[in-house]
Amino acid sequence: MTILTRRTFTTALATTVFAGISFGGAFAAEKTFALVQINQQALFFNQMNEGAQKAADAAGAKLVIFNANNDPAAQNSAIETYIQQKVDGLAVVAIDVNGIMPAVQQAAAAGIPVVAIDAILPEGPQKAQIGVDNAKAGADMGKFFLDYVKSNMGGKVKYGVVGALNSFIQNVRQEGFEKTVKSVEGVTTAGVVDGQNIQDNALAAAENLITGNPDMNAVYATGEPALMGAIAAVESQGKQSDVKIFGWDLTAQAIAGIDAGYVTAVIQQDPSAMGAAAVDALKKISDGGSVEKTISVPITIVTKENVEPYRAVFK
Repeated sequence: MTILTRRTFTTALATTVFAGISFGGAFAAEKTFALVQINQQALFFNQMNEGAQKAADAAGAKLVIFNANNDPAAQNSAIETYIQQKVDGLAVVAIDVNGIMPAVQQAAAAGIPVVAIDAILPEGPQKAQIGVDNAKAGADMGKFFLDYVKSNMGGKVKYGVVGALNSFIQNVRQEGFEKTVKSVEGVTTAGVVDGQNIQDNALAAAENLITGNPDMNAVYATGEPALMGAIAAVESQGKQSDVKIFGWDLTAQAIAGIDAGYVTAVIQQDPSAMGAAAVDALKKISDGGSVEKTISVPITIVTKENVEPYRAVFK
């Protein structure tokens, strides 16, 4: 697996351009697929990379991964460079779903198939959308939240959201949750803070949320960095007995929080399956086949009742 930062991207691509070239007809050309990633900090994205790499290995293809370090402009530049290098397919985990579309359209015009993972792109030439229904999953968590509040908190709760306002997909998750819980008697909100999809920022934002709302007793976190930041904030503020956390994407720390009782429920996606599905789709398309426009990967709401099978994954 080749993981590139913005600094090493140009040099690395200059090297990978020679990969798979047939010299004198002696060797068949090796297909190269590119995965344009958001960052390498979140375990979620690393698991996606691992699934994609396994699928590429199984297909006999080369996989290159670009790490945008949360920079939308870097993603656009990466796609443009991959177009120049004539890769055989592109998988994109978009930061800015609208801003990336001109680059997606350029790739399609150059005959390079594009599939989107997780973040939902606007209508365009991309061949497939791979991931979960984030709005529905957010709403499902909202329903679970309401049931929990009714059964365990006397029907009254004040919750805050640790989000990532620069992430389209996390805004969808936030909206799905809040539409479900708003206007329900006994449910009030402490507002939304922006963790910017960076764990340290989410920690600081969550601490401010807790400090500014001493009567807040629940938090909804829209992604892994937000969840990790919320967990760390609750621990640093000594609020484990006072604040219940609901969020997205398991980690070892989230499982420890579930065991301790203050992390109540976490939506678990299957990022490895998403990465594998993207590479499988690109392989099929590049071989002249077709794929479904929407490729769905299911989610699980993980609680203390069903966490056991995940322990081995998040040691």
